[in-house]
Amino acid sequence: MKHNMINIDLWRLIAAYGFIVLLLAIVKRRGIRREWKIIIATTRMSVQLILVGYILTYIFEKPNPFISILIVLIMETFAIINIYRQIDEYLSKKMKTVIAISMFSGSIASLLFFNFVVVHFEPWYEPRYFIPIAGMIIGNSMTGITLGVKNMTEGMRKQKNYVEGALMLGAKPEDASKSIVNSAFDSAILPTLNNMLGMGIVFLPGMMTGQILAGASPLVAIEYQIVVLLSITGSTALCVILFIHLGTKLFFNKRAQLVYKED
Repeated sequence: MKHNMINIDLWRLIAAYGFIVLLLAIVKRRGIRREWKIIIATTRMSVQLILVGYILTYIFEKPNPFISILIVLIMETFAIINIYRQIDEYLSKKMKTVIAISMFSGSIASLLFFNFVVVHFEPWYEPRYFIPIAGMIIGNSMTGITLGVKNMTEGMRKQKNYVEGALMLGAKPEDASKSIVNSAFDSAILPTLNNMLGMGIVFLPGMMTGQILAGASPLVAIEYQIVVLLSITGSTALCVILFIHLGTKLFFNKRAQLVYKED
């Protein structure tokens, strides 16, 4: 039996902002100065989602391969810029290039594999599938590679003496930095693995919940959620391993010496 999705009345939508009022009351009571940040974040979220809703409505009604590709490229651009902003350590031009290449290559490869092999929807640019799936893959890959970059750059700085000591004893750069690199990769994929462990028992993921609310069979929703999560895991791992493979070399010069700011 298929159920129609319940439309939320305007006054009920406004009532949901009561949770924000509750949050504001709590931080005010505790003396935590976050009121304006909460208000700005809530306002931006609301405006951005409303705009996206109108844009997607137009795109869904008039599918176009160039528009679909353009949106994905915009997503990638903002994801890469956001990675740069989240890293406190110094990033050289070469390092930024490596991050961009790793992020773009890994997420796009995973998206294409998902579209042409796993689900194989037609046309391949169908925005109802192409854009939401791309958003989930790119967004989670961005989080993963951000954690990987942050932990590796911090690790190289904090364990400088250890790495240099290993190099002085004759270790190769990849051996001297192996523990730091492995720790960075582990930290990058850990959030995704935790989601996989708790999924279905601790919480129901957003995509699956949305499909069920829209009237889809729970079994169909589960199938989509499984393949999406596997794609996200693969994309995150691919992006991070590409960064590690290309980025680790930038921490060392041709004489196998540890360096930091090399353009």
